[in-house]
Amino acid sequence: MKKLSLLLILTAVLLTFACKKDKKSERFILLTSTVWTSDSLKANGVDASDPGEFLANFNGDAEFYEDGTGYFGVYTGEWRFNTTETEITIVTNEMLLPINCRIVELISSSFKITTVVSDPVNTSETVNVRMTFKPK
Repeated sequence: MKKLSLLLILTAVLLTFACKKDKKSERFILLTSTVWTSDSLKANGVDASDPGEFLANFNGDAEFYEDGTGYFGVYTGEWRFNTTETEITIVTNEMLLPINCRIVELISSSFKITTVVSDPVNTSETVNVRMTFKPK
């Protein structure tokens, strides 16, 4: 009887810990439960969202699905948080490299990210990028 009781307690503890791992964080829920629309797309502090500009392809809506896929303007691909959910990485087939962004703000009314990328015109230079989104 003692062995059976011990086995039941051990099973209950294991199930409790296994179920807690599936719980989604508040930041994950905020990001994935909203369609975000671009509010401001700036490169080195200047609007870069107009057609032909540096960030024009990110203009429009972005949606982050729970399975780690989504769309970001005209791009489709995958996304992931870092372990502390303070950064997000976006990977698409259309862009050669992943974009690693620092999350400045992620609340129900605002999603703001920043990153530094190579200048597409002068690859020895970098561009400071700031993208802000609001819920659609």
